[in-house]
Amino acid sequence: MKLTSRGRYAVTAILDIALHGKSMPVSLIDISERQAISLSYLEQLFAQLRREGIVQSVRGPGGGYQLGKSLDEINVGMIISAVNEGVDVSKCKGSGNCSNNHQCLTHTLWERLEVQIEHFLHQITLAELVEEHRDHNCVDAHCHDHRH
Repeated sequence: MKLTSRGRYAVTAILDIALHGKSMPVSLIDISERQAISLSYLEQLFAQLRREGIVQSVRGPGGGYQLGKSLDEINVGMIISAVNEGVDVSKCKGSGNCSNNHQCLTHTLWERLEVQIEHFLHQITLAELVEEHRDHNCVDAHCHDHRH
């Protein structure tokens, strides 16, 4: 598996919907402008995300996308998998053919790391990312840092 900009953009776009789509669907144009991601690229990603049920489209005036599952049901690994991405740290492309038709000395180590990364990404829910974002970017009038 390989983590590229495709997976990163998908996670960013889904987090954008989680933060901005509480009361109404979010348009891809708005996500594109806020996150500086090409509209055509978002359209490709959202076709895959919709197929996996991570988002659902709402047609008509004020339409756009909303989450297809609750914040607790969506995790980062699920989003990355939906856009056919993953993590490949071995550089062997999963074949074990690392060097001159042989497995490199550290192949098993990198495979184990890949499993750990995938496990980690599947443990992080959208709810956690939303909470983390709110903790770091508090904009609510009642949210003050009382440590001073």
